[in-house]
Amino acid sequence: MNNTPNPGAVGADLLKASCDRFASSPVRILGDSIVRNGVDNTAIRQQEIVRMSHIFSTELESMHITNQKKSGRCWIFAGMNVMRYALTRKYHIREPEFELSQSYMMFWDKLEKANFFLESALDTAGEKKDSRVVMWLFANPLNDGGQWDMLVSLIEKYGLLPKYAMPESFHSSNSGRMNALLSRKLRRDGVELRRMAEKGRPAAEIHAKKEEMISEFYGLLCSFLGEPPRTFDFTYRDKDNNYFRDAGLTPQAFYQKYWGADFLDRFVSVINAPTDDKPYGHTYTVKYLGNVVGGRRVTYLNLPVADLEKAAAAQLHDGEPVWFGSDVGKWSEREQGILDTKLFNYEGVLGAKFDMSKADMLDYGESCLTHAMMLLGVDEGPGGIHKWKVENSWGEDVGRKGFFVMSSDWFGTYVCQVVVDKKYLTPAQLRALAEEPTVLEPWDPIGSLAD
Repeated sequence: MNNTPNPGAVGADLLKASCDRFASSPVRILGDSIVRNGVDNTAIRQQEIVRMSHIFSTELESMHITNQKKSGRCWIFAGMNVMRYALTRKYHIREPEFELSQSYMMFWDKLEKANFFLESALDTAGEKKDSRVVMWLFANPLNDGGQWDMLVSLIEKYGLLPKYAMPESFHSSNSGRMNALLSRKLRRDGVELRRMAEKGRPAAEIHAKKEEMISEFYGLLCSFLGEPPRTFDFTYRDKDNNYFRDAGLTPQAFYQKYWGADFLDRFVSVINAPTDDKPYGHTYTVKYLGNVVGGRRVTYLNLPVADLEKAAAAQLHDGEPVWFGSDVGKWSEREQGILDTKLFNYEGVLGAKFDMSKADMLDYGESCLTHAMMLLGVDEGPGGIHKWKVENSWGEDVGRKGFFVMSSDWFGTYVCQVVVDKKYLTPAQLRALAEEPTVLEPWDPIGSLAD
């Protein structure tokens, strides 16, 4: 046995010095409070709770809060809320019971993701199974998360449904077991297709086998989520209690008639990723990120965070909500619904430094987009924007009856993306948007999915 001390190991001298340092630390007295009450309850700043009031200088009319429950469909819920807002305001629908079907979008997203994965498995069949890209693909064959452009692809291909036409199922609201089984099925089928390609089987034979797999996958989704209806009757009452019925609509006809086929063409994804490899004023996409093969490519225009704030506020001023993505778990208080970088004095109560730049957090795995929500208001005054009103999809028991308030500092630090009308971009930004995007690796942080 080698008894030579390792200079990199934690030795007795270092342990003694660490104990002595903690014993003399001015924050040691707070240790009992942290142990008993938790760090958040010890570090929370009451003055920030007071400052982050739910009052805003520009505030859109609220809708009833939705609930994604035990699923990662925030991007779908936020998107359906944007679409619902436009529909209910245009037709004066008596809103409290009305939603668009999130389960319907989930069904087609999973079918398209299955096809996208199998196509990607074939595209990489020539690479070794331990290549980074193959390992990445098979580690993430299917989940609930997504991106705005993926939602656009689904709506343009499959249309929309009212929730009553395809309501929630057990597994749409509790997706863990379903996703585990479907992911295993896709890994199994992906391996089979790779082996067929490795053996030099004809392309037509491989294609036929993949289509057989997708057909089987469709049946599995029907078992978990129910089969999507082909037609339905759109019925509602307006705010004057008048009753309306539009019978025999297809989901595609519903979207085109009530929103317009080009409704979603207006909106673009603008991100703030201040990393060295992504200069501002350029567009980016991510390899193997998507759901619909041949659908809308996931594309981002990278801009300074002030430009994201300006465009989002302008859209709210014009009466339209804003879909946005952020790292929701950071400096967040769920009970009162506060997102604020000054809310917790962690450094003061723990005597340790936690500061990192947004670029470093993205580059080194501390932060990425994790959750999509909807901006419904903004509070502006001396010095610019103070805070934002956020509509979440975690039900009424989280936040202030489902709503959160977000500080401007939190926006700058943890908001990664906003989806805005192109009319709020400058001519130079529109020219940049028209560029061919730089293609990033699949594991790039801006390729993370909101769930």
